[in-house]
Amino acid sequence: MTRTSWMIYGANGYTGRLIAEHAMRRGHAPILAGRNSRAIGALATELGLPYRVFSLDDDFDHELAGLAAIVLAAGPFSATSACVVDACLRTGTHYLDINGDISVFEAIFARDAEAQRAACAVVTGVGFDVVPTDCIAARLHEALPDADHLELAFGGQMSASQGTSKATIEIIPRGGAIRDRGEIRIVPNGWRSQLVPFAGGARHTVSVPWGDISTAYRSTGIPNIAVYMQMSRLAIGAMRLFRPLIGLLKLRAVRHAMRKLIEWTVRGPNAHALATARTEIWGRVTNARGDMRTATLRCPDGYQLSAYAGVAALERVLAGAVAAGTHTPSTAFGASFVEMLPGCEPIAIR
Repeated sequence: MTRTSWMIYGANGYTGRLIAEHAMRRGHAPILAGRNSRAIGALATELGLPYRVFSLDDDFDHELAGLAAIVLAAGPFSATSACVVDACLRTGTHYLDINGDISVFEAIFARDAEAQRAACAVVTGVGFDVVPTDCIAARLHEALPDADHLELAFGGQMSASQGTSKATIEIIPRGGAIRDRGEIRIVPNGWRSQLVPFAGGARHTVSVPWGDISTAYRSTGIPNIAVYMQMSRLAIGAMRLFRPLIGLLKLRAVRHAMRKLIEWTVRGPNAHALATARTEIWGRVTNARGDMRTATLRCPDGYQLSAYAGVAALERVLAGAVAAGTHTPSTAFGASFVEMLPGCEPIAIR
């Protein structure tokens, strides 16, 4: 084993498997890892790849010995990220993840000095939605450097995997979030809605507490940020109507029941959806004088994009192209990173 070997932890999850399959098409042979021995073993046999089984609750530094990097695809990242980052900093292993949780981003960015001392590249959010939105945010900041407000939105044909659905169950009870004068502020779920002019046409959206509240600020320094997701007016109304019931998700028993329901009912996009679905990203920046720039982008299905972006990010880290420290996708790979991924159109700035 050489220092170019790398691992996917959570490889038996929906996105983890996609990353493994795309990595193989790119000529890689990643080590598959996770805590479910039956699932990991079966996937490794199917793909013909090496595998390891271990829990993140135990001391697993020895599992990273000799590895150049680990891609963390096992959520919820609020429970998995910190211990993996700890192990990476102790063993000198580069770290990447497909996180989308604001609190996890903030915790990782606070460890920049540690990562530099350990000579580790710690790149968080190398999947959807963060890669395309982070690149759009960076490009818009280049177009209007004194912008003080940033809005981002994503839409198109989207469906959720089990992992995404379970992560949502963890995030919803915290409420909505925006960046207000540089600080993260909690707002009600469904705080604001607007009609967004995506490249494929205008669609209704509602504000969501997605990770860009953290990552876009880290990438651009813009102090006021809001993120929106496509949703029908009926669904937006229902979200606001049932706000009082969201508090039930703070109960551990309720979250456990919801996770079990997700395991029984959610399967993620099928092969046809992965191949044909398109996602759309929109962004707008304004400054104190009222100047404005907007951007649009069309990409493949979000999960397929996560596989493309995760492997491309890993390749750049292995090539030594990323400085030690903590990074967003655009600070690690540049604002044009998303445009280099298969099926992504150039970002259109207006």
